[in-house]
Amino acid sequence: MYNARYEYDGRNGHHERIDFLTSKEKVSSKRKICIVVGVLLGLLILAAIAAFLIWLFVFKDADSEGTLSKQVRETTVVFSGHMGLASVPYNQKLEDTKSKEFEDLATKLETVLKENYMTDELLGKYHAKSVVTAFSEGVKAYFWSQFDIPVEDQEIVPEFSEERVLDALENGIAARRRTENHKDIQITEVTASFTDYRMARNPKAKECFYRLEAEEKTKEFSSPGYPKGYPAKSRCQWQIRTSENHVISVAFPFFYVEDDCSDDFVSIYDSLSPDESQAITEKCGHRPPSNPLEVVSSGNIMLINLITDTNVQRPGFHANYKAIPRSQVKACGGVHADNKGVFTSPLHPSFYPPAMDCKWTIKVPAGKKVRVKFTIFRMKEPGVDTRVCNKDFVEVMGQKYCGEMSSLALTSTTNTLDVRFHSDESYTDKGFSVEYSAYDPSNPCPNQFACSTGTCIAKELKCDGWNDCGDMSDEMKCQCKKDQFACANGLCKPKLWVCDRVNDCGDGSDEESCSCEENEWRCGDGVCMPQDVVCDMKKDCEDGSDEVSCKTSPGICSDFSFKCKNEECVNKVNAECDRVNDCSDNSDEVGCNCGTRPYKLNRIVGGQNAELGEWPWQVSLHFKNFGHVCGASIINERWLLSASHCFVTNDPQYHIPSNWQTYSGMQDQYKHDGVQRRTLKRIISHPDYNQMTFDYDIALLELSEPLEFTNTIQPICLPAPSHVFPAGMSCWVTGWGALREGGTKAQILQKASVKIINDTVCNVVTEGQVTSRMLCSGFLAGGIDACQGDSGGPLVCFEESGKWFQVGIVSWGEGCARRNHPGVYSRVTKLREWVRKETGV
Repeated sequence: MYNARYEYDGRNGHHERIDFLTSKEKVSSKRKICIVVGVLLGLLILAAIAAFLIWLFVFKDADSEGTLSKQVRETTVVFSGHMGLASVPYNQKLEDTKSKEFEDLATKLETVLKENYMTDELLGKYHAKSVVTAFSEGVKAYFWSQFDIPVEDQEIVPEFSEERVLDALENGIAARRRTENHKDIQITEVTASFTDYRMARNPKAKECFYRLEAEEKTKEFSSPGYPKGYPAKSRCQWQIRTSENHVISVAFPFFYVEDDCSDDFVSIYDSLSPDESQAITEKCGHRPPSNPLEVVSSGNIMLINLITDTNVQRPGFHANYKAIPRSQVKACGGVHADNKGVFTSPLHPSFYPPAMDCKWTIKVPAGKKVRVKFTIFRMKEPGVDTRVCNKDFVEVMGQKYCGEMSSLALTSTTNTLDVRFHSDESYTDKGFSVEYSAYDPSNPCPNQFACSTGTCIAKELKCDGWNDCGDMSDEMKCQCKKDQFACANGLCKPKLWVCDRVNDCGDGSDEESCSCEENEWRCGDGVCMPQDVVCDMKKDCEDGSDEVSCKTSPGICSDFSFKCKNEECVNKVNAECDRVNDCSDNSDEVGCNCGTRPYKLNRIVGGQNAELGEWPWQVSLHFKNFGHVCGASIINERWLLSASHCFVTNDPQYHIPSNWQTYSGMQDQYKHDGVQRRTLKRIISHPDYNQMTFDYDIALLELSEPLEFTNTIQPICLPAPSHVFPAGMSCWVTGWGALREGGTKAQILQKASVKIINDTVCNVVTEGQVTSRMLCSGFLAGGIDACQGDSGGPLVCFEESGKWFQVGIVSWGEGCARRNHPGVYSRVTKLREWVRKETGV
């Protein structure tokens, strides 16, 4: 950088000459100067015009074509597969791509492939090359073929289909069989499928191409650059083999790849070719230690690809691989004669192998029936219609089940039940774990209600308005009680839910014949207005609810509007952090690095123990030596959110920051690996907190030193004051509180799914004790609730934007999980501005 006010001496070491001009000389000099300047300007203008014309007629088109060629490039289409070879004895040297044996046979087959494509005019014209990548026992040859379609022929790309390629290859093979001089190589079968061109690797590649031999002793390999980070544009491939009577098992104790499978991913094949029909799985993202990726081949070969495109570095993966006796993998199924037990898909919790068929038969004593409950059920496969289940499935009583299910419970009609499992040759998953038991059909659920699915639920949940069984069987044939409303569809709902602006019945019958006519609009405060007031760019309802989500209502501000930083109002429900810039200053998408869970987590059916990293914003607060006392949530690296009643007590010791320890990233109270402990610098309780009513029950905790965000430590998103969490929305409350009223605190972090209860009902069941700073969540029937020790912890909801938002703070309740006594939480939206004012968050 330089200073423009410098002095310049142009004398080159000589004294500067200064001449004084007479008045005539001055005029003459000025004329000469004007003439010279005019000539120069004229020449410059002419030159500029000439340059423009040259560019316009000569270079403009060329430049446009250059730009176009950058935007529209030729399309590369790749197919891969394998060929079965007869009359070719297997030679161990074929596994060495540098050997003469490999070179000779590969060259012959590549020539055969080219000749076959030449029989099809289209394939022959655009065929770029074919490469044989490996051989295996059998003998099988693995290959890929590349076709390059230039820009001007883009419209024919759809004609390059798997069927067309297979027809050309199969027709060529059939023609070869009829030709006497080609008996040296007989091709018995051939496959071909679309392949990501990035996985088409040449076996002679010197970089990032590996051949591994699996043995029964565990070996290791890692992605390039691990653990510092893999480079962008990586195209890596590992061919793994083992002896013929073994299969290959690969486990990834550490797996962290960019969470966008279109750019960075690991794909694994039950083949030595990236053939989609032989794909075991494709994964990206970050997996926690509690949910590692583990896969098994069906035979003695496996191919693993790492593809990276982004410049965002991630550590990559570390893998262990070994050989397993084939007999050990194929052993599945059997007869179970005990009254209860458990069985799983092959190799569970690892991914089940491809090409499996198993059958379990459960026999219980005569007069009894069999109940099966799947506690884990994951058989997801791209493009599979879960109503048909034509690939991987579990079959029970003639019905096939596949995909991912949160609950599956079935009951037999006799004392014998068969469970069949099938996996095809492509794409495997975690499978299932199933519990079975015998029961007396005359009393299937002692002291409980029996769902038609065979599940048992508490009798109190029968006809309470909630679908507890999952199939509505607990809400059918109900005789509505005095305090219930009979819906037109036969369901019973609490009378408190009638005319609460929520379609609780499902058919709208609880909202019919309410205060507003059909041609009227009901404002958020219950006032009826003509229907045409909606989205008329005027604030007709006092609360502005008639202009919510109206694109034609800019500038109309109401309680439902999102307030931008520049004071603009956006009339859109939950505009903040939804990945759309609604504010002109984009302030609705500022500070949205929150509410995400870095780990890839499986859904576990029925379990209430939280997985490691499942709730990364949850904090445990320890007071002195008493252990866990309250919960809190992380809102940024320096601030936590909790409840005032944890600190404002009759004992002033609870409001002294140095008496508290915070534990972030904790799952188990007795395990501190990866946990960050911090002391408190400040405790800020809301100045209006009322110890009698629990109004304004919110506190901010400033940490003595900032947190370092990791996969198990992340901030939760705080909703804008206008954010709407509708009644009936399923949310989650977490904490280490008591598992039951009067019970001991939990060692493992607990989670519970609860529903937002509308304000009218909340006010009635709490006998008018709730204020606008409070909300109810839980189940009126009881059974699920926060409890002692959960205080200050978060109630969070998942939005379609992919973000988690904190809707409430565990505040108070009458007992735990009692009927008609849901949990009461501090409403974060009403306290949001106070948080912003105190912390800047």
